[in-house]
Amino acid sequence: MTTSPPTRGDLVLPCLNEAEALPWVLGRVPDGWRAVVVDNGSTDGSADLAGRLGARVVHEPRRGFGAACHAGLLAATGDLVAFCDCDASLDPAELPRVAAPVVAGTADLVLARRRPTARGAWPLHARAGNRALSRMVRTRTGVRLRDLGPMRVARRTGLLGLDLTDRRSGYPLQMVVLAAEAGWHIEETDVAYRPRTGRSKVTGTWRGTWQAVTDMRAVLK
Repeated sequence: MTTSPPTRGDLVLPCLNEAEALPWVLGRVPDGWRAVVVDNGSTDGSADLAGRLGARVVHEPRRGFGAACHAGLLAATGDLVAFCDCDASLDPAELPRVAAPVVAGTADLVLARRRPTARGAWPLHARAGNRALSRMVRTRTGVRLRDLGPMRVARRTGLLGLDLTDRRSGYPLQMVVLAAEAGWHIEETDVAYRPRTGRSKVTGTWRGTWQAVTDMRAVLK
């Protein structure tokens, strides 16, 4: 008789109309990790599909990337919590490697630095906004980062202790800033970055990118 490996952590997947990507994303979640799909008001059946595919589904009616991420963090029970976009641009199968420094105790927060695998995977305007924000983070905290990557891993108790308050696109940046101010050791590791499945709601458009950058800059004030 075989037994399932113990749960190492929860993978929070903020979700807004990602039914097209969900089968691939959930099929790539590694053993020892539990998928927590946070539905943020989908109208394409994403929540029902995620449940049928075996994920834990959390409903967060307040719109906003940060609202969905934080609802997932509050629902998590594992020692580790990871965050990842739910659009198939990032491969959850890379999670054990990203989490390894946190598991080993050599890092408190690991961010996955995106490496595009195809032209158009990471639009120029999105890269430019990310680069500018990374420089601002370095000026504010002294932490040198090349990407504010959406895939990241930390311990649940530590994340809860940061008292994150942003509920929009500034949530990932606020996490990094507060972690740095708390003296956390932050590392980056490279991961493949693919063209997303379905329509982009943020970085695929100039308007979406500008709104995200505006939200993040507000965190740095």
